[in-house]
Amino acid sequence: MDQTEKVVRTTTDFRVKNRKNLLTPKNAPYFFMGPAFLLILIFTVYPVISSFILSFQEVRGIEKSFVGFSNYSRLFHDPVFYKSLLNTFQILIVQVPIMLTLSLLIAAGLHSSMLKGKAFFRISYFMPAITALVAASIVFMILLDEHFGIVNYFLSFVGVDSIPWLTTPFWAKVSVIIVMTWRWTGYNMVIFLAGLQNIPSELYEAASIDGAGKVKQFFLITIPQLKPVFIFTVVMSTIGTLQLFDEPFILTNGGPNSATMTITLYLYETGFKFFEFGYASAIAYVLVLITAIISWIQMKLVGDEE
Repeated sequence: MDQTEKVVRTTTDFRVKNRKNLLTPKNAPYFFMGPAFLLILIFTVYPVISSFILSFQEVRGIEKSFVGFSNYSRLFHDPVFYKSLLNTFQILIVQVPIMLTLSLLIAAGLHSSMLKGKAFFRISYFMPAITALVAASIVFMILLDEHFGIVNYFLSFVGVDSIPWLTTPFWAKVSVIIVMTWRWTGYNMVIFLAGLQNIPSELYEAASIDGAGKVKQFFLITIPQLKPVFIFTVVMSTIGTLQLFDEPFILTNGGPNSATMTITLYLYETGFKFFEFGYASAIAYVLVLITAIISWIQMKLVGDEE
């Protein structure tokens, strides 16, 4: 064996030995977690930190200049921001209770032992949650058209005048609420259904022996047992509504007269329509703060005392 072959073999043995030392059972988890952790750093942590720094800057072209808290102080004098905040809370206060009530009632009905074809109904109610939102919104735009919509056509049979669903402030909000309720009721229904299936049947049997009817069992057993599910659905639905963007963007584009302009839609227009990325970042972090505060309050109000 010549000198060159000895050097090559020695180098190869050294690499194999060191690779074995690195891939020990103790270090193996870090090798598997490394790529995922790196992707999280690049696509999640870095954008969050970068946007936070950007909220203290003003962007003009490719130049950035530090402006301190100017972007945040501007929010307190921005009527459109207050309008979008009010619209978001109006939709939140109306839509979330309606949606969760319907979800609970549908889940209770599908949980009944007397119902046949449960799988079909469960899939049917859940389908809107996985339907492409753009396609669904276009369908609703056709259904709710003031002059040629099917909804107004059927309402005319009962003597109701044509309703301007998408062209007046009040009915535009109603339209957004209808689409959101249609889309997310089935999603929350599945969550409630999972909670109902975890309630021990012995509780209902004992209540029946004591003479409690179905309605009394529902309020005294079902609802208290579903408290963790209520907490989860209320908090998640609130967060989702505060981030409402797709429905008003597609259906009404924030109109008419900014009646359906939500915080996230205003954030989008500020950043990608008017290219005020610093101000848009400030709006985003104010939204994060509002969401955190409301979620904390909800957890304190409906959460466990512990």
